[in-house]
Amino acid sequence: MRTEFLAIYWRDMVKFFRSNAMLFASLIQPALWLALYGLSMSSNFDMLASVVPSGAVSVNYMTFIAAGILSMTVLFTCLYAGISLQLDKQFGLLKEMVASPMKRTHILLGLTLSGITKSLIQTVIIIVFGLILGVRFFEGFSTINIIGSIFGILLFVVLFALGLMFLSSLIALKIQGHEGVQAVITLLTLPLFFASNALYPLSSLPLVIRIISYLNPLTYFINGIRYFSIGSDFYAFGTNYTYGINDVLLSLAFLVGFSVIMCLLALRAFKKVNVV
Repeated sequence: MRTEFLAIYWRDMVKFFRSNAMLFASLIQPALWLALYGLSMSSNFDMLASVVPSGAVSVNYMTFIAAGILSMTVLFTCLYAGISLQLDKQFGLLKEMVASPMKRTHILLGLTLSGITKSLIQTVIIIVFGLILGVRFFEGFSTINIIGSIFGILLFVVLFALGLMFLSSLIALKIQGHEGVQAVITLLTLPLFFASNALYPLSSLPLVIRIISYLNPLTYFINGIRYFSIGSDFYAFGTNYTYGINDVLLSLAFLVGFSVIMCLLALRAFKKVNVV
């Protein structure tokens, strides 16, 4: 089995851990979102609580948006990873890697695995820090259910990060100049994040944005995270949420399809890229 991709993976992870500013910012940013936005908005929205339907678990707004903050962190981490690939292309390092005996697919695989690893690290930090701040994840779950839910969350993070890393690489390969890549990624992150159920119920969105949200992989990622972390029946932000196994399988299938499509497009772009 060829393992050249491990060299790319290790290089990117070493760069990540050696850059104190990058490491600190990437790890502390989700904690700040939870501490500042989550706590301040939770104190306001929790006052709007009404009668909880029978059988549903009532959760505060902090718990509701924790999955949204997790999705935002994975979204930003993976999409902005494309800038690193574009800089490698711009300054000639990608040319040397392409000229080596290493397959181009290994370059893409190494970069993608590093993005997934960073996302998993940040996921653990968000869950732990959220529990400290009062996020009510896994409330009423048995030990076995908690273990299964953690594996479910990690599976959804891996699939979502996988698709985003391929998308990020596709953008970096297609666009010239890191300024252009950064501009396109910034343009993508806003509609992806806000046209979803990250911060508020889909029922509260205008019809056009709601339709867009049904095509947004972020929405399906958040559905899966909330199912595994909160439960199948809960009440938050004036809305009763119920998730069945079919809803979870639909979200899983959507993320798999998203990852496969992005993978094929990224591989096609990598095989055709001209590095000079």
